[in-house]
This record gives sequence, structure tokens and C-alpha cells, in this order.
Amino acid sequence: MGKGIVAQSGGPTAVINNSVCGVVHAWKEQGAKDSLFGAMHGIKGVLEENFIDLSAQSSYLIESLRHTPGAALGSCRYKLQDDDYLKLLRIFQKKNIRYFFYIGGNDSMDTAHKVHQLAQQEQYELYVIGIPKTIDNDLPFTDHCPGFGSAAKYLATTVMETGIDLKGLLMSKCVTIMEVMGRNTGWLAAATALARRNAEDSPHLIYLPETPFDVERFLEDVEDTYQDIGHVYVVASEGLVDKNGKYIFAAKDRDSFGHSMLGGLAETLKTFVEKEIGIKVRCNILGTAQRAAAHCLSATDVNEAYMAGMEAVRMAAEGSSGLMVTLERDNSHGYVCLPGRIELSRVANIEKKIPHDWINKRGNGVSQNLIDYVRPLIQGEVSFPTRDGLPDFAFLDALQRRPLPVGEAG
Repeated sequence: MGKGIVAQSGGPTAVINNSVCGVVHAWKEQGAKDSLFGAMHGIKGVLEENFIDLSAQSSYLIESLRHTPGAALGSCRYKLQDDDYLKLLRIFQKKNIRYFFYIGGNDSMDTAHKVHQLAQQEQYELYVIGIPKTIDNDLPFTDHCPGFGSAAKYLATTVMETGIDLKGLLMSKCVTIMEVMGRNTGWLAAATALARRNAEDSPHLIYLPETPFDVERFLEDVEDTYQDIGHVYVVASEGLVDKNGKYIFAAKDRDSFGHSMLGGLAETLKTFVEKEIGIKVRCNILGTAQRAAAHCLSATDVNEAYMAGMEAVRMAAEGSSGLMVTLERDNSHGYVCLPGRIELSRVANIEKKIPHDWINKRGNGVSQNLIDYVRPLIQGEVSFPTRDGLPDFAFLDALQRRPLPVGEAG
């Protein structure tokens, strides 16, 4: 009963394309006669009518996207203006698009909710389903978010590796500070606690936005740890705030949604330590590696992202709209994850923070509850094809770039 369209939004994850694959496979499973389009570069692609027919792509290509990081359809950070929503709906009407699947985080769920509301007001039969995606793990009413498990696995692995490197150094760069993504929530930073198998293992100190950051207490923590074991590994969320809610570091610029531009916290903390304590500090800034590390995929995360895409189509096919797919944990017989649903209106622009009793009293570490929560999400390995010793990722023609001439490396 009409065509469908799927779009990706915001920062990609290492598993976001699994949700696209799930949508494509479920669309065919439902026996849909009409095309399923992919909007190139998110909601902007819809406004510009820049579509690719996903239902016409080869099964091999679609399946190959499951081990490819980044947004296969292209993404964007574009805040729709009031008149954009009506333009969007008119395009849907013109193209006879009756199903809209939007993969994204907090802002994207708000967009999907407003599209659903407008379609109802205009009495246009449109089924809108949100598919959760964010490494920050901050969407409410879902146990966790696709993308978080793989990012957590990569970060914990990296802390283990660089922690061993730090431990082996003598009298040089005795403090390492790793800055981790997390604007207002510290799920990713907290997950690095998985790297600790023994008391002296890294990370030694973890700081989260959920707890006000006190510089003096931080310096005390660093000095005490240094005196105790001779080196210090600190993990800090980029969105640390003081007792007044002010970011410890934030640039003056803001993105299209009005969010402060973060990044630079580690250098700020480094300055504090070197000036006040006088010991050398090295900063590890991983940037987009946190969301793109396909070599560290969690099989659990891959399968759940795919399941979320499949469930979105099934929900729409049964006549549901204005909902987001959720992941529901069942621990009655070991870890099991089942799909659920929640109204978009209850999700839009709301963040899920770490429970306070999952953070230690000092505010520089996490409890066993947090570790038990994250550990099942990083389980399982994913193998994928390689070419010339490197991963052989897949790309849709619409995003494919001209290959380099033979012999050129850049």
C-alpha cells in the first residue's frame, strides 16, 4: 500500500547499517510490491528528493553493508524548520510514500514524532516508526541503544591496550587521560570499567557528566593514585560539568540543534595536572574512531541493530505509527533481548542518564551494577572479508567515490 523510505541521521555507529539491512529484508519479507527508498544524507535527502531504490539493490550488496561502518545512506545534522515539515509531507504525498523509517537519536525521534503528528493533522495515511541509534546510549524507555555495545567494546579494549602501554613506561608520561564521547551522559566512559580485571588495571579513575566535577577533588584523586601505584589512567566524558551545570570545556560554537560543540576536555585536564601536580600527562583523543571501529564489533550489537530494523517494518505493516522500536532485556535464562515499542512523544528530546547508585560515592568510578549491565552487550565477535590485508567494506553506488589510480596512496 504505497512506497517506503528509510533515512539515517546524526553521528553514525559501527552497526547502523544493520538496521538498514533489517528494514530492507523485512520489507521483502512482507511481500511489498512497491519500492523501498533510501534517503541520501538523512532528512535533507528527503527534502531534496535525493533517493536510491534499496529494493532494487543486490542481496549481496545489502548483506555486505552489515559489516560496514558509517552511514551507508549518508547522514546529516539538519534541524528542520517549521515550513520544512509541510514540504516533507508534500514530497511523501507526491511519491506515494506511506512508510517512513527514521534511524537516529534524541533529535531524530523528535523529528519523526513531528512528521507523524503532521500526517495525522493532514489526514495523510503515513506510518512513521523510529529506530534507535546512538553510541551515547541515552535514549529513554529502551534498555540500551544499538551502537552502544560496539563502541563500549572498542573503548574498553583500547583502555586495556593503552593501559598496558602506560604501565610499561618508566618515568615518562605517567598520566594518561582519555576523552570519551558523551555530551550529557557518561555511558561510554563508564563502560571502560570493563577493562579492569585486577585492582591496578586501567582505568583507575572515571568521571561522568552525571556527577558534578570538582577540580580540586580530581587533582587529589590523581595524586593519590600516582603515589599508590606510580601511574594513573583517567577516562573522562567530554561533557563533564561543574556544580553549576557549566561544561568544564566547551567551544563557543553550537551545532544546528543548539548543542554546545565539545571536544578539548582532555587538554584542559592535562593543564590542571601538569600545573598543579607537576607530572607529565599524555592525552588520548579517539574522536570518531569510537563510533566507526568495525574491527571491534559486538555480535550482540550487530544482531540487535538488525532486529530493530526488522521490527520497525513489522510494526508499520500491522498498522502502527508514531512509535520507536525498543530493546527489552530478559535475564530470566541468561541474557536475551526482545523488541518492544514506545510512543515517540515520550522519547523525543529526553535523555537517559546513569542511575546515581551505579556511580561510586567519590564520583570517580562505577559500581558492579553498571559492569553487569554493559557486559552482555559487548559479547561475540564478527568476522568479515578482507582485501590486501584490510577490511573489504561495501558501499552503495550513490556514495561511492572514484577509486585512486594504481600506485597512488593519497
